[in-house]
Amino acid sequence: MHVICHAIMIRLSASLLWHAYHSLPSPSSAVNWAGFYFTDPSKSSRLLLGPFQGQVACQMIAFGRGVCGTAAKEAKTQLVEDVEKFPGHIACDGASRSEIVVPIVQNGKVVAIIDIDCAELDGFTKVDQEALEELAELLAQACDF
Repeated sequence: MHVICHAIMIRLSASLLWHAYHSLPSPSSAVNWAGFYFTDPSKSSRLLLGPFQGQVACQMIAFGRGVCGTAAKEAKTQLVEDVEKFPGHIACDGASRSEIVVPIVQNGKVVAIIDIDCAELDGFTKVDQEALEELAELLAQACDF
């Protein structure tokens, strides 16, 4: 039952993030991807694609690669105003111009990340960061990753 609850909660969160951003004024309404990556249980230095809304995305990302991998490796939120200026950015969708990635941490280890892309520069603010970090904490408490 707990695993089913976890799966439903994560899928709903991806959908809610997508629709919430699309209900806001620009640039938030230009979000073109919202979802999750999970730490690979067989190789803890790799992320695997989880539930998402948007175009098909990269299936696997190594810790330290791109915005997602950097957030996972450093266990620190990455708020990127212009992805073209981020060293090693992985362009899963060429339309993305800005990105925010928030790690979900349990017992001191990154177990997943929240990843949101925007088709406009400066698509995210510190307010977004604070809200997504709160969501990450809630998911870390409620889910068994």
